[in-house]
Amino acid sequence: MAVALGVVTAALKTAVSVIGFKLWFLPTLFATLAYYNYDIFDPESRPINVRTLRPEYDFIIVGAGSAGSVLASRLSEVPGWSVLLLEAGGDEPEIADVPILSLYLHKSRLDWGYRSQPQPGACQAMEDQRCIWTRGKVMGGSSVLNTMLYIRGNRRDFDQWESLGNPGWGYEDVLPYFKKSQDQRNPYLARNTRYHATGGYLTVQDAPWGTPLGPAFIQAGVEMGYDHIDVNGANQTGFAFFQYTMRRGSRCSTSKAFLRPVRLRKNLDIAMLSHVTKVLVHPKTRRAYGVELVRNRATHTVLAKKEVILSAGTVNSAQLLMLSGVGPAKHLQEMGIPVVQDSPGVGQNVMDHIAAGAVAFLVDPPVSLIVDRVMNLNTALKYAYEGSGPLTSSVGIEVVAFVNTKYANASDDWPDIEFMMMASSTSSDARQTRHAHGITQKFYDEVFGNITGRDVFGIFPMILRPKSRGYLKLRSKNPMEYPLIFPNYLTHPNDVAVMREGVKTALAVGETTAMRRFGARFHRVKLPNCRHLPDFTDEYWECFVRQYTLTIYHMSGSVKMGPASDPSAVVDPELRVYGVTGLRVVDASIMPTITNGNINAPVIMIAEKAADLIKAAWLPPASRQRPSAS
Repeated sequence: MAVALGVVTAALKTAVSVIGFKLWFLPTLFATLAYYNYDIFDPESRPINVRTLRPEYDFIIVGAGSAGSVLASRLSEVPGWSVLLLEAGGDEPEIADVPILSLYLHKSRLDWGYRSQPQPGACQAMEDQRCIWTRGKVMGGSSVLNTMLYIRGNRRDFDQWESLGNPGWGYEDVLPYFKKSQDQRNPYLARNTRYHATGGYLTVQDAPWGTPLGPAFIQAGVEMGYDHIDVNGANQTGFAFFQYTMRRGSRCSTSKAFLRPVRLRKNLDIAMLSHVTKVLVHPKTRRAYGVELVRNRATHTVLAKKEVILSAGTVNSAQLLMLSGVGPAKHLQEMGIPVVQDSPGVGQNVMDHIAAGAVAFLVDPPVSLIVDRVMNLNTALKYAYEGSGPLTSSVGIEVVAFVNTKYANASDDWPDIEFMMMASSTSSDARQTRHAHGITQKFYDEVFGNITGRDVFGIFPMILRPKSRGYLKLRSKNPMEYPLIFPNYLTHPNDVAVMREGVKTALAVGETTAMRRFGARFHRVKLPNCRHLPDFTDEYWECFVRQYTLTIYHMSGSVKMGPASDPSAVVDPELRVYGVTGLRVVDASIMPTITNGNINAPVIMIAEKAADLIKAAWLPPASRQRPSAS
């Protein structure tokens, strides 16, 4: 009982420190959760934060996010290798386990808190016209803050990577690495061993709880002529229930999946609250030989015998390269940073998925997910004791649809719009959603004020292959200063057109018989900056998508992978940084083009494949193991 009391107390303190008392019920929830689950903490206990760093390791991995956690787990499988995993944040708290509360982690101490620079053509409903770039600063990285959606992408994404000069990255090459991680808990899907696997570290399961709107979304898709599909199976075009990185109804972050089971390995050191400020590169040999970091208010130097690996994410990996002298020479010189390698592609090619955030539909029966309605003692007990009930809902996200606008070739099975279909909308948890998305109070009041707390569903139409490209720049050579982020959303006219057509298709969903049964009707209110335009015209929808421009937090591409003949490529197909030996980048930043869907699963795949590439480089052939394609 003393152990349980200690866990309960810790849970309460963590809840308060992360989000305060924004919801009166949270302390009770976490105390209940901790009490019922304290006895299962030991088998999968938390990673150990090493007190003292060794002076030298074989491999130093910077960032314990979706990629770094996987890499540390896989590289430490080799008993003779010493591995150091460095993370700027701390361990994930109990609140991160509860799926419905993911938005309460945004802008908390678990979030880097990045914001883009103002841009005239997008994010006009946001405070200062700056989009929120939520990034995880915590063990598990953004897999602790995301909505746990497991989407691999389209086979053509990876075949395109290969066609761009990246051998070994075609779909048939990467599919075994998706399967290597996976423990698919849906027995029907698991039977399809061509696309699914069981026994991996990463648990993938169906939603434990849903509303009647979920099946209705599927019926609406069939009514519109789309198939009901396995979204990670043979075909992508169609409607499907989302698959989630969840375990027993709780979040399964990459830290929980890949690090906790191996926490006692003697050759793996994990150092939290350790902010890496620079990669050390020898100026003559141009070899990476270690890192500088700040920990406990002191600066430390740690050396790497074999490699330094950046898995810090699209923002931080590009920033660290530039701080270390690898980047566009002119920009580095302007910042007063000695140039080690002129690499003009660092910080360029920035991609993201964005959606129109104001497509909401009112319904008559009380069937949607309203946070204030589902947060009570009964649901807390059900969640804590059974791992079920509405608190297992991923903020109401239930169904995914991959659809074609008139700009896509429907015969290609390479759709250009994804619908995230929700039994909720911005107004379902007005306080936190407005805060997390960064929209102004004025915009919220004018657009959503009169439907706050009412039953609604939302469709977020997300562009899948944007042609707009952004970039990152250093603000200064001070590593503690955040870089400047210019996402350049909707600067390519094709993106505006595709988004416009995506909104029109979302409206058509609301007109189906399946949704009309609920009394569905589009929440028709003119957005403030678009009132001068006639309703339902192309001009109005083009204005519409520039207002509540919602990032889906799929930042990628700033350290592009490509062949040596590509002047914008930063890393080669084995993810080695051009011009610097002993240095790799392994995270979403290496994507040459963004994948067709949510990117957490592809990032995990990239790390799985990278681990094998590193083993192939350093181990004799007899010691290597490759995942089977069967």
